[in-house]
Amino acid sequence: MDESRRDRDEEGRARNARPRDGLGRPLPYGTPGVERQPEGVVRAPGESVREAQRLLDAGMPFHAHEVFEDAWKSGPDAERELWRGLAQMAVGLTHAARGNAAGGARLLRRGAAAVDGFRTSDPHGIGVDGLISWARELAGRVDPPGLEGQEAAAGDTRGAAAVDAAAEAPWLLRGDRAGE
Repeated sequence: MDESRRDRDEEGRARNARPRDGLGRPLPYGTPGVERQPEGVVRAPGESVREAQRLLDAGMPFHAHEVFEDAWKSGPDAERELWRGLAQMAVGLTHAARGNAAGGARLLRRGAAAVDGFRTSDPHGIGVDGLISWARELAGRVDPPGLEGQEAAAGDTRGAAAVDAAAEAPWLLRGDRAGE
């Protein structure tokens, strides 16, 4: 495509303006899509967790990943690994739900490893230990050891597990839903 015809934002940066579905996949121009998560929003940690949870509950892990990414970029250095790990788990969930079992599992495991250092503190009410267990269990189900990265064979159930993964996003907050 001619550079002068690329989609651009208000600052002139290249941005793809194609509509997206709930998992962040581009749709053809003119197709109704899901409203994108605004980028660069600075939120209080509790707001980030609540907004990401709302998006996960709605089956939109790609959008939740963007919320975590904003927190990662704008938060204190001491919490960068927490937010980065949460973003990796959300994008891993996105890949798994899109049918990319190997990539999804890899990111779920990487995200779980990144938040491991927060296991005993449960920052901002996030149940880190349960989240790590969930991510590792799901990663093993969608891309089991011994089959890691291999194409799914006929009768293989990994594809079904990966497609259902978005509906399995855990509650980030310890116990019942916060505020309910």
